[in-house]
Amino acid sequence: MVRDPVLRIAPGTVLVSRTNPGAYYTPAGGAFPGEVGPIYVEGATTDDMLKVTIHRVRPNYDFAAARLYTDFGSLSNEQGNRVLNPSIPERRYLWRLDRDAMTGTTELQGSLLDSITVDLQPMLGRLSVAPRGEESYSALWPGYFGGNMDARELREGTTVYLPVFHDGAYFYFGDGHARQGVGEIAGTGLETSMDVVLEIDVVKGRTIDWPRLEDADYIMVAGSARPLIDAFRIAHVELIEWLAEDWGFDRYDAYMLLGQLAESTIANVVDPQYTVVAKFPKRYLPR
Repeated sequence: MVRDPVLRIAPGTVLVSRTNPGAYYTPAGGAFPGEVGPIYVEGATTDDMLKVTIHRVRPNYDFAAARLYTDFGSLSNEQGNRVLNPSIPERRYLWRLDRDAMTGTTELQGSLLDSITVDLQPMLGRLSVAPRGEESYSALWPGYFGGNMDARELREGTTVYLPVFHDGAYFYFGDGHARQGVGEIAGTGLETSMDVVLEIDVVKGRTIDWPRLEDADYIMVAGSARPLIDAFRIAHVELIEWLAEDWGFDRYDAYMLLGQLAESTIANVVDPQYTVVAKFPKRYLPR
């Protein structure tokens, strides 16, 4: 059963909002806040797809938090099984954000460097619709519905296309990262609260199987599964379908071209399903 919507909007609405703030981001620490939603988009049906353009995503708080977990992260013992080597210690790193300079600084806990400063690259970890039927997933899950994809490509200037499984789509967003490395290998980015501007529209009479992304330079597909090779295959098969449907490529020609031109990335290797973003450069598309 889908949740009651927190907001109803018309197609084409430009939503000025923010991700949920929470104690997790503060110096004191605390629980991780949930997503914003669901948002009911009038006129969206299962014969359509949702179109979400990220116009703005910027930190609105002076701190971000990154953590190491004993049982979460690509190099951790996720199953809690008995192993010979010691567990990764739990650590919390508080980052101070300079929102004018767009940098973040944290103190290191055991290194020759006392601290490090990095450039910020804000993004949203989660863009989602309600999944099929009565299915329900925690906020950690990515999948065919979008969800916690943790793709660095979910940033300003990117348009995301999502399938619709319920009338109204029931759209969610959240999980702001001031910066995140490829794969989110330690389990978190620089988690913080974000101001967002999203343009939410409906593409009528068009359906897709997996989330599609587009920016100025690439068309992309996010596939999520375990093992990682399945996520890789899903993303690239769906990208080939897109090239065939919209750009007139023979599927096997497209397969060959991906062998030479694909610039794919691993979005996450920590969540219940891993995510791969398959990317094709737009400069090679027919004009």
